Amino acid sequence: MIKKVVLAYSGGLDTSIILKWLQDEYHCEVVTFTADIGQGEEVEPARVKAQNLGIKEIYIEDLREEYVRDYVFPMFRANTIYEGEYLLGTSIARPLIAKYLVEIAQKTGADAISHGATGKGNDQVRFELGAYALNPDIKVIAPWREWDLNSREKLVEYAKKQGIPIEMKAGKSPYSMDANLLHISYEGGILEDPWAAPEEDMWRWTVSPEKAPDKTTLLTLEFVKGDIVAIDGQSMSPAQVLTSLNKIAGAHGIGRLDLVENRYVGMKSRGCYETPGGTVMLKAHRAIESITLDREVAHLKDELMPRYASLIYNGYWWSPERLLLQQLIDESQANVNGTVRLNLYKGNVTVIGRTSEKDSLFDTNIATFEDDEGAYNQKDAEGFIKLNALRMRIATRLKS
Repeated sequence: MIKKVVLAYSGGLDTSIILKWLQDEYHCEVVTFTADIGQGEEVEPARVKAQNLGIKEIYIEDLREEYVRDYVFPMFRANTIYEGEYLLGTSIARPLIAKYLVEIAQKTGADAISHGATGKGNDQVRFELGAYALNPDIKVIAPWREWDLNSREKLVEYAKKQGIPIEMKAGKSPYSMDANLLHISYEGGILEDPWAAPEEDMWRWTVSPEKAPDKTTLLTLEFVKGDIVAIDGQSMSPAQVLTSLNKIAGAHGIGRLDLVENRYVGMKSRGCYETPGGTVMLKAHRAIESITLDREVAHLKDELMPRYASLIYNGYWWSPERLLLQQLIDESQANVNGTVRLNLYKGNVTVIGRTSEKDSLFDTNIATFEDDEGAYNQKDAEGFIKLNALRMRIATRLKS
């Protein structure tokens, strides 16, 4: 028997309906948990809404620094992208929310946790895999897999019947949106047709590249162990770094993505994403690694990255294999220190310089096209080439 449930509560219509539904269907006490991960909306109104629905235990946590420091930055140390394009802005936020759901359940003596993810999407998998990894005995209630309120009309009708306020905001987006400090996503509406172009007024964080300033912005980013610690010489916390980069890059129309992706549950899904700061971070991180990472280490990281990206996308952040990979990735970043210089202009990020005072593996004396004064014996290349060609030469002789 379920006596108390911790609900991931945004304060919106869907989770407010879930709150009331849990009370009615399970006759249980509900604890609400609202996370501020930089979604750009005030979270305190969720407290008032929860109180109005009779909730006594309400948790609202500012997780912006923890989110970027412990989730976004570790992911970017691996240069992580899913299916060649997606920077995993939704995926990487879910294990943090799952962690707090489990912790609050333990703190309050709750029997179960609940979330508002639908039975069609990836988020149900991410929340629940994370919760089970952290507490194998936790019970999970996923209303979208249980109730028959499977349309917007039924939800609104239920809300009216239960006296749940329905806020009809002027200019409300027709899209299903999810936001945090790393990105904002858009699904549904006309985007369900993969041939239909997204409407320009859909985008929230970036200006159109065509309307971006005609003047470039020069940016310098300082890295310590693979993480950005300063912008243009000003030291910043992880959340401050990402907040600043979002603003700067968004003003130049950087970070838009229109993608059809393969969901873990089996279907294809079309979504649009804005990840302005993350787009700059990825470009800059690869640039600093280009002079500080050994060739084979860099190539091994690139080979492992798609597997690592799939683990995050599919909800396996707390799995032993992701934790093991993270140790390898973090070890590779010990000497990824230095500064990268970039130009931002009309949707583009261009690296125009990279330097590392102590950890650069770039040797000008060897790489130069001018006289290297004996630093590199070009005659050595002849034997190197013949040895590497040996197997191909033998194979060709056998064919002739």
